[in-house]
Amino acid sequence: MAKHIAGYTSKGIINISALASFLPEFDHFSPIGLLRPKPDAVIGWGLKPTSVGARHYAKKHGLPYIALEDGFLRSLGLGVEGFQPHSMVVDHTGIYYDASRPSDLENWLNNATFDCEELAQAARCIEQLSRYRLSKYNHAPDRPLSALEKASKPSTSVLVVDQTAGDASIHHGGGSADSFQQMLESALSDHPSADILVKVHPDVIAGKKQGHLANAIDHPRCHIVSNDINPWALFDAVESVYVVTSQLGFEALMAGKQVHCFGLPFYAGWGLTIDQLSCYRRKTVRTLEEVFAAAYLRYARYANPYTGNASTLEETIALIADQKRQQERLRGQWLACGFSSWKRRFIGHFLGPAAQISYQKKLPAASSQTPEKPNLLVWSSRIDDDFKARHSHHMSSIWRMEDGFIRSVGLGVDLTQPLSLVIDRQGIYYDPSQPSELETLLNTTDFSDDLLERAAQLRERLVALKLSKYNMPGEATISLPSDKHIILVPGQVESDASIATGSPEIRTNSALLSAVRQANPDAFIVYKAHPDVITGARIGELDTSAKRLYDFDASHIDITVLLARVDAVHTMSSLTGFEALLRQRHVHTYGLPFYAGWGLTQDAMHCPRRNRTLSLDALVAGTLLLYPSYVAPNSRQLCNAETVISLLEQAKSQQLKLQKPGSQNPGSQKHMLTWKQRLYRCYRNLFIGSH
Repeated sequence: MAKHIAGYTSKGIINISALASFLPEFDHFSPIGLLRPKPDAVIGWGLKPTSVGARHYAKKHGLPYIALEDGFLRSLGLGVEGFQPHSMVVDHTGIYYDASRPSDLENWLNNATFDCEELAQAARCIEQLSRYRLSKYNHAPDRPLSALEKASKPSTSVLVVDQTAGDASIHHGGGSADSFQQMLESALSDHPSADILVKVHPDVIAGKKQGHLANAIDHPRCHIVSNDINPWALFDAVESVYVVTSQLGFEALMAGKQVHCFGLPFYAGWGLTIDQLSCYRRKTVRTLEEVFAAAYLRYARYANPYTGNASTLEETIALIADQKRQQERLRGQWLACGFSSWKRRFIGHFLGPAAQISYQKKLPAASSQTPEKPNLLVWSSRIDDDFKARHSHHMSSIWRMEDGFIRSVGLGVDLTQPLSLVIDRQGIYYDPSQPSELETLLNTTDFSDDLLERAAQLRERLVALKLSKYNMPGEATISLPSDKHIILVPGQVESDASIATGSPEIRTNSALLSAVRQANPDAFIVYKAHPDVITGARIGELDTSAKRLYDFDASHIDITVLLARVDAVHTMSSLTGFEALLRQRHVHTYGLPFYAGWGLTQDAMHCPRRNRTLSLDALVAGTLLLYPSYVAPNSRQLCNAETVISLLEQAKSQQLKLQKPGSQNPGSQKHMLTWKQRLYRCYRNLFIGSH
């Protein structure tokens, strides 16, 4: 079968990480040149200057020219800051911001019909974009307007949106520099008693670029908003929005605002806006949902830039919403104390692009704190009773960091970099002696339908892909009796803080096995030692008498294989109990792990703060979607749980390909270690020991 080749002249196009998913109709992308094969079509950046050569080549050789542009929901941050696009528009006729001629988007709005299902999807997505307060770019702080920016009568305020000089959408959208002056004068005239917020690009104020409304600062009713700020924070403060061609106008429509257009953006001319210009081709009246369906559902294409896989609008909203939520939660100055040089390499990535982090060995003295205190960050296992006594003056302001629940392919003690971490300002999830942010989330969150649907899909995917916290390889076959009640007892690291704080009655693996056997004398008990204990890095070996209490040692078996076969899991506080819940297994807890006390487990202990019954999907949503921070290792950017699952799937697949043919035990992890990990294991076992 012949390959379909897309030719290009702009080198930046080939740097789009998910280009193949944005343009699946092509098998190959090739620069245009004398020694290159003739393409089937030419792609270029809309009407940008870099596209001139591509459009000329296409016309000369009678080839179709396909215009590409960033989509309307592009990314968390800016392209110049290294953020790849999550969406692109692909236009075979023109481009959406050029009102002088038709485009695919305009043609759809003139001629297409939209069925009930598509319009319902549009309505859901509009609601989600509004609820998560998403825009084309989402790096700007989402905060209320400051006193200097805020109008004196917010209920009657008006927003006027400036644009930078030379913006292609101005000229091609029928606007000019005069359009901006006319727009400001109209806003002042239409609202004689209202305050006018004038959103000016920060680069204009800094003198890096030219704008059109710098003179507005001299008008007594105009308030300049020059800082980067989330557009939805501006919409919160106004009733009417004036634009020339800015996309903020369409987002204002989604926010329920009245929008005046002084150019011809893609959403003008369909009866939704008050227009100063008209386009003779646009004669159909459209609803907001119809324009949205055409622009966001049909015209734009979506892909996950971290996995390279094609995506949907809903999945893209979920990903960028998760990125934005963590970015805003962790925005600000951070002082990370006591972190090893290895952890310093990656913990800053989990704080997000709006965090500024510095490091020092110890916590600062109480007297050295300045009025603007940074957030203090400490690895949670360092915070024992002695630490709390020595640093009592800091305890109320310390954030704790710990491994997440979907961590990596490999163990942390082997210096495998994590894919997820939790960063908790209240406590830490494994310590039930005090609240944690996870406990608060589970107690108070009103889980939306889209969040619960994501949780259900994530749970099903984790089970289907046989993923767990560390995803260590193990044997995949096991023979267990079919006529007995089978109980899995997962071993734990006995020095683990979750046991010290959350399992005061039963504190060792031997004691746990004794309690399980005493309560279940006829059960078939399977015991699986913790991977860190097997490597010799941590304590938790069974005593001699305990080894007689179980029927089968499954330490060499893949944990996901075990969970598929057993009837129940009995544990002190192991994460295996949570992974068993994902697989609808009965779980008995002897301590107080984070997943106990919500009506899903049989518990030996009780936590009075946990006073809510949760569905399994609500537990998954809080635990895996909302609580952790996730980072894609190649880009070092925040991502989300679904992205990490895809990356783990890719990593496990690659791991299987690298296994030595004919290996007697392909599940063994030893041959999977790098030479650095092997060297570190020797050093750790000789000089550090297990603890």
